[in-house]
Amino acid sequence: NQQPAKPAETPGTQAARAAPVPKATAALKHKSTRKREPLNVLLLTIDALRADMPWAGYPRDIAPNLTRFAKQNVVFDVHRSVTSFTAQSVPAMLSGRPASTLYRSGYFFAGYQDSNEFFPEALAAKNIRTIGVHSHLYFNRGKGLNQGFDVWDMVPGITFNERSDDHVTSPKTHQLMVKHLSNPENVKGQFFAWTHYTDPHHQWVKHPESPDFGGRERDLYDNEVHYTDLYVGKLLSWAAEQPWWDKTAVIISADHGEAFGEHGMMQHAHELYEELVRVPLLVRVPGVEPRRISTPHTHLDLAPTILELMGQEALAGFAGESLVAELDGKPGKAKPIVLELAADNVQPARRAVVDGDWKLIRFGDKAGPEKLFNLKDDPSEKKDLAKGEPSKLAEMRRLLE
Repeated sequence: NQQPAKPAETPGTQAARAAPVPKATAALKHKSTRKREPLNVLLLTIDALRADMPWAGYPRDIAPNLTRFAKQNVVFDVHRSVTSFTAQSVPAMLSGRPASTLYRSGYFFAGYQDSNEFFPEALAAKNIRTIGVHSHLYFNRGKGLNQGFDVWDMVPGITFNERSDDHVTSPKTHQLMVKHLSNPENVKGQFFAWTHYTDPHHQWVKHPESPDFGGRERDLYDNEVHYTDLYVGKLLSWAAEQPWWDKTAVIISADHGEAFGEHGMMQHAHELYEELVRVPLLVRVPGVEPRRISTPHTHLDLAPTILELMGQEALAGFAGESLVAELDGKPGKAKPIVLELAADNVQPARRAVVDGDWKLIRFGDKAGPEKLFNLKDDPSEKKDLAKGEPSKLAEMRRLLE
C-alpha cells in the first residue's frame, strides 16, 4: 500500500513542496454561538491528501468543494499526522496514542489487538451509534480497526493489493454513506460516522469528470484529488439537507501526506519529512465562525476533540488534547510536536520533534543519525543544521528524549 520510491524523473515538482508554516498571528477574539450540547460527528479522511491545497496557496483549483468548506469553517493551518502511513496513523486517530504505544503486530500492515482502547468503543458503551465505511481491504482483514463500531461496511467488489490501490471507489463510498446515514436506526439518536476516501492513493488514474492537468505524477494526483472532492461535496450537500445536520460537527483531514520527488522519494511511509506528515484539518461546528488557526497540532488531538464535541469524557490513555477550546475562540497553547514511525518488518524506526521553527529527525534508534532543520528559513528541509547548530541540536535532543 505504501512503497519506497524513486526520485522524480521530471523537474516539474516545484508546486509539490509541502505547504510552508504560516507566520504566527496575534490571537483574535472570535464569537462562538455554539450550543453546549452533545453533537454528532462526521469524520471524513482522505488518503494521501497533502497540506498544499488551494486554501493553503496551491495554484490549481483541485478541490473546489473542500476550498468552499474551508472558507466557511475553521482551518488549522499547521496540522500534522503523527506518522506517514495509514497502518500507524489511523490507529493513532482512533486511540489518541502513537502506534508504538499500542499492542500491535510487527508487520507493515499492522494488526491491533482488542486490548487497545479505541474511542468508538467508549461511544458504543454509551449506546451512541458508530458507523464506519471503507474502501481498501486493509481496513477489513482482521486488523482490529473496527473495534467499537456498530456498522462496519466495505465498498463492494474490491480486492487487496499490498503495494497499491487498484480501484475507483469514491462513488460507492458515497452511496454507502448515504445508505447508512439514511437508516433511521443509525441516526435516531447521537452518532459518530467515519469514512476514508482512498482514490488519491497511488495508483493514479485520470477521471474524465475532473480537469486534465497533464501526465506527470503530480498532475495525475491532482486529478484524483479533484475527483474525490466531487464526492466529498456530494456527501456534504446531501448531509446539509438532513434533519440531524444542525447538530453535527464535521472534521475533514488525511491519514498522511504524499511525496513527489522531495528528498528523493515518491508516495509515502518510511520517513517523517514535512511533505509526508503535514495534512489538512478542516472543522465545522455549528455556531463556530470561520477562521484560521496557526497553533500546531497532530492527530493525537482528534480523539479528545471528537469525544468533547460529543459530550463525553476523554479516555485516560489519550496523549493529545481537545481542540474545542480553540474552536470556541480561545488562544492555542504552543507545545512540542512529536512524530514517529514505529519499526516494523519493512522499515526502521524514525522519531522527530518539532518545537517552534525547529525540527529534529532521528533516523533509527538513539544512536542513529540525526538531521536538524529550521522550518521557518527552510520549509522544504533541504539544509541540515545538525553540525552548524550544536547547542540547538543538544536542546532538541533533550526535548525528543
